[in-house]
Amino acid sequence: MGNHANDANNEDKIIYRELSYRFTGVLFKVHKELGRFAREKQYGDCLEKELQQVNIKYEREKNLPVQGVDNQRTNIVDFSIDDKVLVDLKAKPFISKDDYYQMQRYLKSCGYKLGLLVNFRSRYLKPLRVINYS
Repeated sequence: MGNHANDANNEDKIIYRELSYRFTGVLFKVHKELGRFAREKQYGDCLEKELQQVNIKYEREKNLPVQGVDNQRTNIVDFSIDDKVLVDLKAKPFISKDDYYQMQRYLKSCGYKLGLLVNFRSRYLKPLRVINYS
């Protein structure tokens, strides 16, 4: 019985669980609709259309400040979901450490807690959660 209590505690620690669950469902729908070999922009367009249909608040191509640089320069992340989650879409053979580190920089620059790296080229879609612990 002790394990069930630990499971419940771990579930409570999942950042934005309900939003992540709803959003991941949309990602799977896009992946199923377009397959593995479309371009990033096509995935973004399809994702935007699906987000509108399920009424999830988002901002596409959100400008993020660059730390330590004047405010005229910005980074751009593919999506901000409900002003809580950053999403970077990829369509390449694999997610690299550089992609992961880039998302960590994005999260720190805007103070978000959760980022998702989504590689649509993968046979089985597995959004990678990146957590900002600072």
